[in-house]
Amino acid sequence: LEITDALVRSRAVDFLVVDSVAALTPRAEIEGEMGDSLPGLQARLMSQALRKLTASISKSNTMVIFINQIRMKIGVMFGSPETTTGGNALKFYASVRLDIRRIGAVKEREEVIGNQTRVKV
Repeated sequence: LEITDALVRSRAVDFLVVDSVAALTPRAEIEGEMGDSLPGLQARLMSQALRKLTASISKSNTMVIFINQIRMKIGVMFGSPETTTGGNALKFYASVRLDIRRIGAVKEREEVIGNQTRVKV
């Protein structure tokens, strides 16, 4: 995310994609032992980084897209069991959110040549 901030501040790029939020690894996790429990670490990283990034983005003419993944919450009885990684910061700071889901295959005879998707804005 520091590289993202540097690129936005430099105004060298107009369009930037971070793929994916789930793959961003906090420094403490890299330096820690395997199996260490670090709850909320990625959420704190995203919150701190987005506070800093939004100021840089608003001053530049750069579009930044964050791609994220859906994970399933365990033991959810009511409401949606789906959640995204990185906490709530992206939900709060995003100007536009797109929910893109595969709903089928596009076929030419028997060969699959693409995906049919549904996009919710």
